[in-house]
Amino acid sequence: MTDENKPITNGDLPEPVVQRPRINASLVWLVPIVAALVGLSLVIHAWVQAGPAITISFQSAEGLEPGKTPVKYKNVVIGRVTTVRLSQDRSHIVAKVSLEKSAEGFATADTRFWVVRPRIGLGGVSGIDTLLSGAFIGADVGESQEPKDDFIGLEAPPTVTHSALGRTFDLHADDLGSLDIGSPIYYRRIQVGRVSSYHLDTDGKGVTVQIFVDAPNDQFVTRSTRFWNASGVDVSLGADGLKVNTQSLATVLAGGVAFQDPAGPHDATPADENAAYTLFNNRATAMAPPDGEPRYIRMRFNQSMRGLVVDAPVEFLGVSFGRVVSINLDFDEKTQAFFTVVGAVVYPQRLGKAHDKLVALAKSRGDDEQMSQMMGRLVDHGLRAQARTGNLLTGQLYIAMDFLPNAPKVAFDGTAKPLEIPTAPGSFDKLQEQVADIVGKVQKIPFDSIGRNLDQSLGELNRTLKHVNGDVLPELKTTLRGAQQTLGSANNALSPDSQLQQNLGGTLQELQRAARSLRVLTDYLGDHPDALLRGRRADARPTEAPPAATPSPGAQPQGSKP
Repeated sequence: MTDENKPITNGDLPEPVVQRPRINASLVWLVPIVAALVGLSLVIHAWVQAGPAITISFQSAEGLEPGKTPVKYKNVVIGRVTTVRLSQDRSHIVAKVSLEKSAEGFATADTRFWVVRPRIGLGGVSGIDTLLSGAFIGADVGESQEPKDDFIGLEAPPTVTHSALGRTFDLHADDLGSLDIGSPIYYRRIQVGRVSSYHLDTDGKGVTVQIFVDAPNDQFVTRSTRFWNASGVDVSLGADGLKVNTQSLATVLAGGVAFQDPAGPHDATPADENAAYTLFNNRATAMAPPDGEPRYIRMRFNQSMRGLVVDAPVEFLGVSFGRVVSINLDFDEKTQAFFTVVGAVVYPQRLGKAHDKLVALAKSRGDDEQMSQMMGRLVDHGLRAQARTGNLLTGQLYIAMDFLPNAPKVAFDGTAKPLEIPTAPGSFDKLQEQVADIVGKVQKIPFDSIGRNLDQSLGELNRTLKHVNGDVLPELKTTLRGAQQTLGSANNALSPDSQLQQNLGGTLQELQRAARSLRVLTDYLGDHPDALLRGRRADARPTEAPPAATPSPGAQPQGSKP
């Protein structure tokens, strides 16, 4: 206490003064108070702005980091991974994600989540931007209003998002082939969609492929549209040469599906959502007329069926009528012989107008079993099944149903289930029989006897040639030499300087003078015919002729006749 605070007294001892204490708060305490208030406000703001918390299950935690990995929708951050833990059964991981307040609509039943990573596949390259920024969780929200906080993440990005415009269709096929998720869908060689998913049918006898066609090209899918597998390369060799057909290089590597409406009149009504179609193996099969109801038939062949395989074609007068589905070997105890039973599925409606007329004829006669009655009448007219060679190089066979002009009558049971079509040996079998017959005849030829006789004849010929060379040829040479000398003498005799030629020339001159004298004689006798009786007159003496006067104009020469 200072002196100023001491009271002034008259005595020696000072009197105590009672003072009340003062409250003097330090400014240091204001800082933590303000920090606490700010933190509380931040907590309240975070609690007010916080969105729902969800859990997403993945097969692995590759690329996920707690507190760093974001959740994005259309490249906008809508949440973040807070924790990553292993599930109790250790089969997967569970990532806890805290969504923002504005992303409450993503906690619904139809929302899908997946991890976006760099992916390289036949369909292309995706997620390449994550090489620098890191992996993140992608989201795709639908239109459901049902809340949900536990999700199973996709292992691959969905090929079709909920916001995509277009329609989905189902294709049914026997097997998947080379198709995969993301395989392209083509219309007139332009990509208009892709395969979104596939699964086995409930009975396990086929595959259902789900495709998505983008708008506005989905309007080209009608009720009459035909789909076919356009994977790989279609190579065909025909009368017009070699043809190679493919949709694109992508279909060769990753497979693909193509579709188109059939030619001619058809139902052009746009197809409904999730409409089901059949996926054919190739374009030719897809664009063929409808097959109609299939029928099973059976054929019994008493010959080797080497070269016939399952799926071999069955033709009726050259028209594709069905395909072989089974080939089994059987044994007949009565005849102690083996035979081959071939089962086939045929489609009578492929015969077109011929089938319609046969059905109308069967209905007009009141036949209940139209197929049985039709086949019975055709068998009576010589219908038989034959195994014919379809390819000479590979030896593959096919079943041909044709009418044989002189086919023997056979018993046909139209009530049998299945129908059994009578058979006849094929053209190749007949050719084999003919070749065997020719070989048998050739074997009957006595080649040994012919060889011995030929050997004897050759020996006689050899001896004859020796005789000719030893005796005949020298005499022939002498004869030819004499003939040559004779021809030389004749040639000398006929030469211009020979005596024969000179004598012949003189004789010809004498004959010429004699002919001239004979002509003078005949001329004289013509003027003096009496010379034959009186003889020839004496020649007149020659006289001097007077000088010839100059003839006047118009005068005739002397001795000339007027």
